[in-house]
Amino acid sequence: MGILEVKNVNKRFGGLQALGDVNLSVAENTVHAIIGPNGAGKSTLLNCLIGKLIPDTGSVLFDGESVLGRKPFEICQMGISRVFQTPEIFGELSVLENMMIPIFAKRDGAFRMQALSSTAGERDVLEQAEHMLESLNMADKRHMHSAAMSRGDKRRLEIGMCLSQNPRLLLLDEPTAGMARADTNNTIDLLKQIKDERDITIAIIEHDMHVVFSLAERITVLAQGSPLVEDTPEKIKGHPKVREAYLGETA
Repeated sequence: MGILEVKNVNKRFGGLQALGDVNLSVAENTVHAIIGPNGAGKSTLLNCLIGKLIPDTGSVLFDGESVLGRKPFEICQMGISRVFQTPEIFGELSVLENMMIPIFAKRDGAFRMQALSSTAGERDVLEQAEHMLESLNMADKRHMHSAAMSRGDKRRLEIGMCLSQNPRLLLLDEPTAGMARADTNNTIDLLKQIKDERDITIAIIEHDMHVVFSLAERITVLAQGSPLVEDTPEKIKGHPKVREAYLGETA
């Protein structure tokens, strides 16, 4: 049994069957990619994984517990963090302040903006934030307004914000979207480093096959809302059903 289990999930939007009998098992401490052509149901599935959407039928279990119907902070407390397709950071705050926010939230289950200007009893939060920035090679940017950073650095910061909550499962929604190739390669290197240094499971939705084949240990291909095939990257590359789904070729 995987740390993340999707069982018989179906989701309709009116007459559109967005997900049909989806079954997915993500093994602990692996990198599992979910790919597919546009309209395959990837985003709908991801939103079911984080509780944003409730399937019409089926279940989504994290370490044996259902995530369905839980609030975002509850899912975070379970040990799941998500990196969004567009970096979700607080542009008006400094890099260091951004890093402190999720540490407060993880510790207290809530966050108050006043906490950033308070020093009493918050030295531990500051030290954790500083340590995380050092591990990301961003310590020199600690006082920079995060809105002024490049997209690659914003993504690096957002990943660090997720990691500061010590998640067991990191969900990545097209983490390299809109990046130049250099930033994409830097993000790949960062994720490899994270996987090497932490006991963490990573599930990634990504269009860039360079990213997928650089990181994934298992790949699930979705087509028209249902799993088409799941296998190792080596076997996925030349799989006739995958070529047909992407290129319209006959098997």
